[in-house]
Amino acid sequence: MKLVEQIKQPILQEMELFESKFREAMATRVPLLNRITHYIVRRKGKQMRPMFVFLVAKMVSNGNFSERTYRGASLIELIHTGSLVHDDVVDESNRRRGFFSINALWKNKIAVLVGDYLFSKSLLLSIDNEDFDLLKLISVSLKDMTEGELLQIEKARKLNITEDVYFEIIRQKTATLIAACCGIGAASVGSDKEEIEKMRLFGELIGTAFQIKDDLFDYTDAKIGKPTGIDIKEQKMTLPLIYTLNNCSEKEKKWLVNSVKNHNKDKKRVKEVIAFVKENGGIEYTITKMKEYQFKALAILEKYPKSIYKDSLLMMVNYVIERKI
Repeated sequence: MKLVEQIKQPILQEMELFESKFREAMATRVPLLNRITHYIVRRKGKQMRPMFVFLVAKMVSNGNFSERTYRGASLIELIHTGSLVHDDVVDESNRRRGFFSINALWKNKIAVLVGDYLFSKSLLLSIDNEDFDLLKLISVSLKDMTEGELLQIEKARKLNITEDVYFEIIRQKTATLIAACCGIGAASVGSDKEEIEKMRLFGELIGTAFQIKDDLFDYTDAKIGKPTGIDIKEQKMTLPLIYTLNNCSEKEKKWLVNSVKNHNKDKKRVKEVIAFVKENGGIEYTITKMKEYQFKALAILEKYPKSIYKDSLLMMVNYVIERKI
Protein backbone atom coordinates (compact mmCIF):
# COMPACT_ATOMS: atom_id res chain seq x y z
CA MET A 1 0.00 0.00 0.00
CA LYS A 2 1.34 3.44 -0.96
CA LEU A 3 2.09 5.80 1.92
CA VAL A 4 -0.61 8.31 0.86
CA GLU A 5 -3.20 5.50 0.92
CA GLN A 6 -1.97 4.45 4.39
CA ILE A 7 -2.33 8.03 5.64
CA LYS A 8 -5.88 8.15 4.25
CA GLN A 9 -7.04 4.86 5.82
CA PRO A 10 -8.61 6.26 9.05
CA ILE A 11 -10.64 8.80 7.03
CA LEU A 12 -11.37 6.76 3.90
CA GLN A 13 -15.16 6.97 4.22
CA GLU A 14 -15.04 10.69 4.97
CA MET A 15 -12.83 11.35 1.95
CA GLU A 16 -15.14 9.38 -0.36
CA LEU A 17 -18.20 11.30 0.87
CA PHE A 18 -16.24 14.55 0.67
CA GLU A 19 -15.64 14.01 -3.05
CA SER A 20 -19.38 13.95 -3.78
CA LYS A 21 -19.98 16.96 -1.53
CA PHE A 22 -17.17 18.85 -3.27
CA ARG A 23 -18.70 18.13 -6.68
CA GLU A 24 -22.03 19.46 -5.36
CA ALA A 25 -20.29 22.59 -4.08
CA MET A 26 -19.00 23.32 -7.61
CA ALA A 27 -22.30 22.62 -9.42
CA THR A 28 -23.75 25.32 -11.66
CA ARG A 29 -26.48 25.76 -14.28
CA VAL A 30 -23.97 27.04 -16.85
CA PRO A 31 -23.06 24.11 -19.18
CA LEU A 32 -19.58 25.46 -20.06
CA LEU A 33 -18.72 25.95 -16.38
CA ASN A 34 -19.99 22.45 -15.56
CA ARG A 35 -17.74 20.96 -18.26
CA ILE A 36 -14.72 22.80 -16.86
CA THR A 37 -15.39 21.93 -13.20
CA HIS A 38 -15.96 18.28 -14.22
CA TYR A 39 -12.56 18.37 -15.96
CA ILE A 40 -11.00 19.78 -12.76
CA VAL A 41 -12.55 17.15 -10.46
CA ARG A 42 -11.49 14.25 -12.72
CA ARG A 43 -7.88 15.41 -12.53
CA LYS A 44 -7.68 15.85 -8.77
CA GLY A 45 -4.32 15.45 -7.03
CA LYS A 46 -3.54 13.65 -3.77
CA GLN A 47 -6.04 15.87 -1.88
CA MET A 48 -3.61 16.45 0.97
CA ARG A 49 -5.38 19.60 2.12
CA PRO A 50 -8.79 17.98 2.80
CA MET A 51 -6.90 15.11 4.45
CA PHE A 52 -5.34 17.60 6.88
CA VAL A 53 -8.83 18.99 7.68
CA PHE A 54 -10.32 15.56 8.51
CA LEU A 55 -7.29 14.16 10.35
CA VAL A 56 -6.90 17.24 12.58
CA ALA A 57 -10.66 17.37 13.28
CA LYS A 58 -10.67 13.73 14.34
CA MET A 59 -7.43 13.89 16.33
CA VAL A 60 -8.48 16.85 18.49
CA SER A 61 -12.02 15.51 19.10
CA ASN A 62 -11.28 11.82 19.75
CA GLY A 63 -12.66 10.65 16.42
CA ASN A 64 -15.61 13.03 16.06
CA PHE A 65 -16.44 15.24 13.10
CA SER A 66 -19.46 17.14 11.82
CA GLU A 67 -21.09 18.45 8.66
CA ARG A 68 -19.02 21.59 9.27
CA THR A 69 -15.88 19.49 8.76
CA TYR A 70 -17.07 18.53 5.27
CA ARG A 71 -17.88 22.18 4.51
CA GLY A 72 -14.47 23.24 5.82
CA ALA A 73 -12.73 20.70 3.55
CA SER A 74 -14.80 21.88 0.55
CA LEU A 75 -14.01 25.49 1.41
CA ILE A 76 -10.28 24.74 1.37
CA GLU A 77 -10.42 22.74 -1.85
CA LEU A 78 -12.45 25.44 -3.65
CA ILE A 79 -9.90 28.11 -2.67
CA HIS A 80 -6.94 25.85 -3.51
CA THR A 81 -8.36 24.87 -6.90
CA GLY A 82 -9.25 28.47 -7.77
CA SER A 83 -5.74 29.62 -6.85
CA LEU A 84 -4.15 26.93 -9.06
CA VAL A 85 -6.32 27.98 -12.03
CA HIS A 86 -5.22 31.61 -11.51
CA ASP A 87 -1.57 30.57 -10.98
CA ASP A 88 -1.48 28.86 -14.37
CA VAL A 89 -2.68 32.08 -15.98
CA VAL A 90 -0.11 34.19 -14.09
CA ASP A 91 2.71 31.72 -14.87
CA GLU A 92 1.54 31.23 -18.49
CA SER A 93 1.62 27.50 -17.80
CA ASN A 94 -0.03 25.07 -20.21
CA ARG A 95 0.25 21.96 -18.02
CA ARG A 96 -0.99 21.02 -14.56
CA ARG A 97 -0.26 17.55 -13.07
CA GLY A 98 0.58 16.22 -16.52
CA PHE A 99 -2.69 17.45 -18.09
CA PHE A 100 -3.53 20.58 -20.04
CA SER A 101 -4.30 23.54 -17.77
CA ILE A 102 -7.65 25.36 -17.94
CA ASN A 103 -6.07 28.37 -19.67
CA ALA A 104 -4.47 26.08 -22.28
CA LEU A 105 -7.82 24.50 -23.17
CA TRP A 106 -10.23 27.42 -22.70
CA LYS A 107 -7.92 30.49 -22.82
CA ASN A 108 -7.01 33.02 -20.11
CA LYS A 109 -10.29 34.94 -19.93
CA ILE A 110 -12.33 31.83 -19.13
CA ALA A 111 -9.66 30.51 -16.72
CA VAL A 112 -9.70 33.77 -14.72
CA LEU A 113 -13.51 33.68 -14.56
CA VAL A 114 -13.48 30.02 -13.45
CA GLY A 115 -11.02 30.89 -10.64
CA ASP A 116 -13.28 33.79 -9.60
CA TYR A 117 -16.30 31.45 -9.64
CA LEU A 118 -14.57 28.95 -7.35
CA PHE A 119 -13.61 31.72 -4.90
CA SER A 120 -17.19 33.06 -4.85
CA LYS A 121 -18.59 29.55 -4.29
CA SER A 122 -16.33 29.15 -1.26
CA LEU A 123 -17.58 32.44 0.20
CA LEU A 124 -21.23 31.50 -0.35
CA LEU A 125 -20.71 28.02 1.13
CA SER A 126 -19.53 29.67 4.37
CA ILE A 127 -22.06 32.50 4.44
CA ASP A 128 -25.08 30.32 3.62
CA ASN A 129 -24.21 28.05 6.55
CA GLU A 130 -23.06 30.89 8.85
CA ASP A 131 -19.57 29.35 9.19
CA PHE A 132 -18.07 32.77 9.83
CA ASP A 133 -15.18 31.41 11.93
CA LEU A 134 -14.14 29.14 9.05
CA LEU A 135 -14.57 31.99 6.58
CA LYS A 136 -12.23 34.22 8.62
CA LEU A 137 -9.51 31.54 8.65
CA ILE A 138 -9.66 31.04 4.88
CA SER A 139 -9.94 34.78 4.13
CA VAL A 140 -6.66 35.43 5.98
CA SER A 141 -5.04 32.72 3.84
CA LEU A 142 -6.38 34.17 0.60
CA LYS A 143 -5.00 37.61 1.50
CA ASP A 144 -1.63 36.08 2.43
CA MET A 145 -1.42 34.06 -0.79
CA THR A 146 -1.96 37.16 -2.93
CA GLU A 147 0.54 39.25 -0.94
CA GLY A 148 3.13 36.46 -1.06
CA GLU A 149 2.85 36.11 -4.83
CA LEU A 150 3.24 39.87 -5.35
CA LEU A 151 6.13 40.08 -2.87
CA GLN A 152 7.95 37.33 -4.77
CA ILE A 153 7.39 39.09 -8.12
CA GLU A 154 8.67 42.39 -6.67
CA LYS A 155 11.79 40.82 -5.18
CA ALA A 156 12.55 38.73 -8.29
CA ARG A 157 13.08 41.95 -10.26
CA LYS A 158 15.90 43.05 -7.95
CA LEU A 159 17.19 39.60 -6.85
CA ASN A 160 17.62 40.97 -3.33
CA ILE A 161 15.69 38.42 -1.27
CA THR A 162 17.09 37.82 2.21
CA GLU A 163 16.47 34.59 4.10
CA ASP A 164 13.82 36.33 6.25
CA VAL A 165 11.97 37.57 3.15
CA TYR A 166 12.16 34.09 1.60
CA PHE A 167 10.50 32.53 4.65
CA GLU A 168 7.83 35.25 4.65
CA ILE A 169 7.10 34.57 0.95
CA ILE A 170 6.69 30.81 1.42
CA ARG A 171 4.67 31.33 4.63
CA GLN A 172 2.24 33.47 2.64
CA LYS A 173 2.29 31.58 -0.67
CA THR A 174 2.11 27.97 0.56
CA ALA A 175 2.14 27.50 4.33
CA THR A 176 -0.85 29.77 5.00
CA LEU A 177 -3.30 27.46 3.19
CA ILE A 178 -2.12 24.33 5.02
CA ALA A 179 -2.32 26.37 8.24
CA ALA A 180 -5.95 27.17 7.36
CA CYS A 181 -6.65 23.46 6.72
CA CYS A 182 -5.50 22.53 10.22
CA GLY A 183 -7.15 25.54 11.90
CA ILE A 184 -10.43 24.83 10.10
CA GLY A 185 -10.23 21.14 11.03
CA ALA A 186 -9.98 22.05 14.71
CA ALA A 187 -12.60 24.84 14.50
CA SER A 188 -15.12 22.59 12.71
CA VAL A 189 -15.43 20.33 15.77
CA GLY A 190 -15.76 23.15 18.33
CA SER A 191 -12.15 23.47 19.58
CA ASP A 192 -11.29 26.54 21.67
CA LYS A 193 -9.21 29.44 20.30
CA GLU A 194 -5.98 28.14 21.85
CA GLU A 195 -6.28 24.73 20.21
CA ILE A 196 -7.30 26.22 16.85
CA GLU A 197 -4.21 28.45 16.93
CA LYS A 198 -2.00 25.51 17.93
CA MET A 199 -3.26 23.48 14.96
CA ARG A 200 -2.99 26.50 12.66
CA LEU A 201 0.68 26.86 13.71
CA PHE A 202 1.22 23.11 13.13
CA GLY A 203 -0.09 23.55 9.58
CA GLU A 204 2.10 26.61 9.01
CA LEU A 205 5.21 24.71 10.10
CA ILE A 206 4.54 21.68 7.92
CA GLY A 207 3.46 23.92 5.02
CA THR A 208 6.81 25.72 5.23
CA ALA A 209 8.68 22.39 5.21
CA PHE A 210 6.56 21.33 2.22
CA GLN A 211 7.59 24.39 0.18
CA ILE A 212 11.28 24.08 1.12
CA LYS A 213 11.12 20.47 -0.16
CA ASP A 214 9.54 21.75 -3.40
CA ASP A 215 12.37 24.26 -3.80
CA LEU A 216 14.95 21.50 -3.30
CA PHE A 217 13.49 19.61 -6.28
CA ASP A 218 14.89 22.34 -8.53
CA TYR A 219 18.36 21.00 -7.72
CA THR A 220 17.66 17.28 -8.23
CA ASP A 221 17.74 15.05 -11.28
CA ALA A 222 14.58 13.15 -10.26
CA LYS A 223 11.62 13.06 -12.61
CA ILE A 224 9.19 15.26 -10.70
CA GLY A 225 7.01 16.78 -13.38
CA LYS A 226 9.01 19.98 -13.82
CA PRO A 227 12.47 20.44 -15.36
CA THR A 228 15.51 20.94 -13.12
CA GLY A 229 16.48 24.60 -12.82
CA ILE A 230 13.01 25.98 -13.59
CA ASP A 231 13.12 28.29 -10.53
CA ILE A 232 16.43 29.73 -11.74
CA LYS A 233 14.99 30.24 -15.23
CA GLU A 234 12.05 32.11 -13.65
CA GLN A 235 14.44 34.13 -11.44
CA LYS A 236 12.90 32.73 -8.25
CA MET A 237 15.28 33.14 -5.32
CA THR A 238 14.93 30.00 -3.20
CA LEU A 239 16.83 29.02 -0.04
CA PRO A 240 19.69 26.98 -1.63
CA LEU A 241 20.58 29.97 -3.83
CA ILE A 242 20.06 32.58 -1.10
CA TYR A 243 22.37 30.69 1.29
CA THR A 244 25.04 30.29 -1.41
CA LEU A 245 24.88 34.00 -2.33
CA ASN A 246 25.40 34.93 1.33
CA ASN A 247 28.33 32.54 1.77
CA CYS A 248 30.57 33.05 -1.25
CA SER A 249 33.12 35.64 -2.35
CA GLU A 250 32.11 38.98 -3.89
CA LYS A 251 33.37 37.81 -7.29
CA GLU A 252 31.36 34.56 -7.10
CA LYS A 253 28.29 36.50 -5.94
CA LYS A 254 28.50 38.81 -8.99
CA TRP A 255 28.77 35.77 -11.27
CA LEU A 256 25.74 34.12 -9.61
CA VAL A 257 23.57 37.26 -9.79
CA ASN A 258 24.60 37.86 -13.40
CA SER A 259 23.82 34.23 -14.26
CA VAL A 260 20.31 34.36 -12.78
CA LYS A 261 19.53 37.83 -14.12
CA ASN A 262 21.00 37.69 -17.62
CA HIS A 263 21.74 34.05 -18.49
CA ASN A 264 18.78 32.24 -16.89
CA LYS A 265 17.67 30.80 -20.26
CA ASP A 266 21.13 29.37 -21.01
CA LYS A 267 20.89 25.65 -20.07
CA LYS A 268 24.66 25.27 -19.65
CA ARG A 269 24.86 28.31 -17.35
CA VAL A 270 21.86 27.13 -15.31
CA LYS A 271 23.57 23.75 -14.82
CA GLU A 272 26.72 25.57 -13.67
CA VAL A 273 24.68 27.55 -11.11
CA ILE A 274 23.07 24.34 -9.81
CA ALA A 275 26.50 22.67 -9.51
CA PHE A 276 27.93 25.74 -7.71
CA VAL A 277 25.04 25.77 -5.20
CA LYS A 278 25.55 22.05 -4.51
CA GLU A 279 29.32 22.43 -4.08
CA ASN A 280 28.95 25.34 -1.66
CA GLY A 281 26.60 23.79 0.90
CA GLY A 282 23.30 25.27 -0.33
CA ILE A 283 21.53 21.91 -0.39
CA GLU A 284 22.79 20.70 3.02
CA TYR A 285 21.82 23.99 4.68
CA THR A 286 18.33 23.92 3.12
CA ILE A 287 17.73 20.33 4.26
CA THR A 288 18.76 21.32 7.81
CA LYS A 289 16.28 24.23 7.82
CA MET A 290 13.51 22.01 6.42
CA LYS A 291 14.07 19.47 9.20
CA GLU A 292 13.89 22.24 11.82
CA TYR A 293 10.33 22.97 10.70
CA GLN A 294 9.52 19.26 10.58
CA PHE A 295 10.71 18.74 14.19
CA LYS A 296 8.72 21.77 15.44
CA ALA A 297 5.57 20.36 13.78
CA LEU A 298 6.19 16.91 15.30
CA ALA A 299 6.67 18.51 18.76
CA ILE A 300 3.13 19.95 18.58
CA LEU A 301 1.68 16.51 17.74
CA GLU A 302 3.60 14.85 20.60
CA LYS A 303 1.28 16.49 23.14
CA TYR A 304 -1.77 14.62 21.82
CA PRO A 305 -2.70 11.09 22.99
CA LYS A 306 -2.00 8.18 20.66
CA SER A 307 -4.66 7.57 18.01
CA ILE A 308 -4.92 6.36 14.42
CA TYR A 309 -5.50 9.99 13.37
CA LYS A 310 -2.36 11.20 15.12
CA ASP A 311 -0.42 8.32 13.52
CA SER A 312 -1.64 9.42 10.07
CA LEU A 313 -0.64 13.03 10.76
CA LEU A 314 2.82 11.87 11.87
CA MET A 315 3.12 9.94 8.59
CA MET A 316 1.92 13.02 6.71
CA VAL A 317 4.61 15.21 8.30
CA ASN A 318 7.31 12.70 7.35
CA TYR A 319 5.86 12.19 3.86
CA VAL A 320 6.02 15.94 3.18
CA ILE A 321 9.81 15.99 3.47
CA GLU A 322 10.59 12.49 2.19
CA ARG A 323 8.37 12.53 -0.95
CA LYS A 324 9.96 12.08 -4.35
CA ILE A 325 7.52 14.38 -6.16
